[in-house]
Amino acid sequence: MTPPFLTAVVALLLAQTPRTAAPFTTPLTLAEMTAKQAVVETSAGTFVIDLRPDLAPNHVGYFIKLARSGAYDGTIFHRVVRLGIIQGGDPLSKDPAKAKVYGTGGLGVLKAEISREHHTRGAVSAVLQPGKPDSAGAQFFVCVTDQPALDANYTIFGKVSEGIDVVQKISEAPADASGVPATRVEIRSIAIRDTPPPEPEPFAGDSPADLANYKATLDTSLGPITIEFFADKAPEHVRNFLRLAAGGVFDGTTFHRVVRGFVVQTGSVTTRAALSQKQSRLVRPLQPEFNDTRHVKGIVSMARGDDPASATTSFFIVTGDAPSLDGKYTAFGRVIDGLTVVEAIEQVPVNGETPVNRIELTAVRVQK
Repeated sequence: MTPPFLTAVVALLLAQTPRTAAPFTTPLTLAEMTAKQAVVETSAGTFVIDLRPDLAPNHVGYFIKLARSGAYDGTIFHRVVRLGIIQGGDPLSKDPAKAKVYGTGGLGVLKAEISREHHTRGAVSAVLQPGKPDSAGAQFFVCVTDQPALDANYTIFGKVSEGIDVVQKISEAPADASGVPATRVEIRSIAIRDTPPPEPEPFAGDSPADLANYKATLDTSLGPITIEFFADKAPEHVRNFLRLAAGGVFDGTTFHRVVRGFVVQTGSVTTRAALSQKQSRLVRPLQPEFNDTRHVKGIVSMARGDDPASATTSFFIVTGDAPSLDGKYTAFGRVIDGLTVVEAIEQVPVNGETPVNRIELTAVRVQK
C-alpha cells in the first residue's frame, strides 16, 4: 500500500508538470492548401513562397493559420548568415526589449515532416529547438544558397518563386558575429493567395512571318546599333533573342570579347548583375538552326560552346569575312543601322580579346 504522504507528493508533482500539447494537425485538406503562395512583404522588399503541402501538410497548414491571423506581422528576421540563410518568424521578435531571447519563441508545435526535397537556393524550411526534431513552429528560414548539410534534418515546406534577390539582400545586411542584424528587417505582412496562372511568354505564339516584322536596337555605351532578323532561317533563335530582350536579360551585359577583323561579342549574363528568377527562367539552351547565311560583316550570330546545342544568351556581330563560321554557328540577323558603332567597338583597346574599358550593352529595345 502506498503511504499517503507519497501519494500526495506524486499528485503535487503531476500538477506542477506542464502537459505536452499534442502536435498541431491542420484542419485544412490537401486540396485547400494546394496551389497556394505566401506573399511576404518586408521592410527590405517583397518575396513570394510557393507552399508545398505535398511535402509537409501540417507545416503548411500551420504557416497558413499564422499568416492569416496576422501572427507574423511585426516580427523580424532576427538572424542572417551572409549568402547562407535568413531566419525569422519568432513572435518574441515583435518586442525590441526581448532581443536577448529572439530565436526561442513560437516553437514546439509541429512534428517533423522530413522529405527527400533538398535545401537548394530558395528552399523554405522550419526552425527547430536544438536536439529536438519534433519541435518546429512559427519560425522558418530561407536558403540563399544551396545548403546540402541541412537535408533530411529539417522540414522543407516551400520554395521562393519570386524575389530571391530580396532574400539575398536581407542575408547581406550588416550583422554581428552571431548573425544578429544591426537594424531590424521587419516582416510587415504575409498574405496567402492562390497561385496565379503562369504568364504567357512573349513571342511564344508568333509565326516566323510575325517574328520577321520586329527589329531590335542595341543601346550601347558607344551608341545604338539596329538589327533585323532572319526569322525564315532561324525562327527559334529570333524568338529567343526577342524574349530575352523583352525580359531585360541583356541589360547591363558588356562587349566582353573583341577580335579585330573577326567579331565583337556581347550578351553573356556572366558580365552583368545577377538575373532575377523571372529572367533566369527565360534562359535555356537552343537547338542549332545552322543555315546558308554567310558570316560577313554585319551578320549577327549566336555564340556557343563545343556542344552545338549550348547557345543561350551570348551573341556576336561579325566585323569581317569569317567563312570558318559558316554552317557551324546560327546566323539570325544583321546590322541595318549603327555599323559605325560596331566599328568603334572593334577599335577599342584590348587586353588579349578583352576590352580594357567596359563597353556596356545598356538595353535592347524591340520595335516593329
